[in-house]
Order: sequence, then C-alpha cells, then structure tokens
Amino acid sequence: MACLLPLSNAYAGGGPLGIDHKLHYDNSGIWKRSNQKNLQYAMIVTVIGGSFALGDQSRLGDTFWRSLDAMSFSALGSAGLKLTFQRKRPSQTNNPNEFFKGSGYQSFPSGEVAALSGAVTPFIVRYGSDHPAVYALALLPAYDAVARMKTHGHWQTDVLAGAALGVGVGIWASHRKSPLILGWLPGGFSVGFVHHFK
Repeated sequence: MACLLPLSNAYAGGGPLGIDHKLHYDNSGIWKRSNQKNLQYAMIVTVIGGSFALGDQSRLGDTFWRSLDAMSFSALGSAGLKLTFQRKRPSQTNNPNEFFKGSGYQSFPSGEVAALSGAVTPFIVRYGSDHPAVYALALLPAYDAVARMKTHGHWQTDVLAGAALGVGVGIWASHRKSPLILGWLPGGFSVGFVHHFK
C-alpha cells in the first residue's frame, strides 16, 4: 500500500501520467496559432488533392488514399474521445486533472496531432525503409504537438494520446487490403484525375 502512495500523488499532481504541466505561453513566431492552422489545412489539401489526382493505380496514389483513411478516421476518433473525456484545456484551467467537465471542454486527445500523425504514418510505413528521409515527416506532428502546448491548447498527455491514435490508425490503414474510403466511392476515383486527362 505504501508503494502505491507516490504513484497516486504523481497522478493527482500532473494528469494521468504525472507529466502534465503548462509550458511558458508563446503565440509568436513559428509557434503562432495561425501557423498551426496553416499546417493542418495544407496537410488536408495535400492528402485529398494527391488522392484524387493520382487515384489508386500507383504506389504513391495508393499511399495517398491510405493517408486519407488514416487522417479521416484519426480525426473522427479524436472527436469521439473529446466528447467522452471532456477535459479542460490549459487555457481554461491550471489543473490538468479536470476531466468530465462538460461538452464544452475538448482537450483530450489532440485532434490536430492525431490527424497529422495519421496522415504521415502511411508514407513512413510505405517508403521509410527504402527512403529514410521520409521519417522526417514525423517532424510535422511533433511540431504541432509542441506548438499546441505552447499556445495552451493541450496538455502533454493530450498530444501523446493524439499521436498514438494517429500512428495506430495510420498503421491499420497501411496494412489494409485496400483503402477504405476509396472503396466507398464510384470506381472512377481509383483511376485519378491525372490519368483521366492524359
């Protein structure tokens, strides 16, 4: 019983893993909130554009569709978890243990980090062993995670959970027999606009 006391104290002081604390607030330079949003929008446009442009007839096109699956389902999963856990953001409280406080509180997990992690994971799984530079894509969700904490949008466990969700869904999407969203669309989308107009 005495061995468990330090663990419960760590839990009470800093979120589920005892690591949550506010970073020094910084909404300037590369950490600016508008830069985070621009990255998110650029990723969405790139993944959707690449999917529809290339179709599923090439290795790269297939990877774009898997990335779209992972990005979409990571975002949906994180939205559901936010509604479940209802955690207050660092901008709303100094206490990282404030869960189940109502539907207006949606800190856990980070949806942006989940979506970005999901989007890049299929590219890393598909091309990482042949082209190690592809691992640099992991810097995108890592940047967003730090930026979200610096602007007091999320706690440390929020971004870690978002990253874990995105990577998990990305690996799932990478190993499916075929991309899921593509299977729901008419067959012409598998060819891609680039091939339609050749």
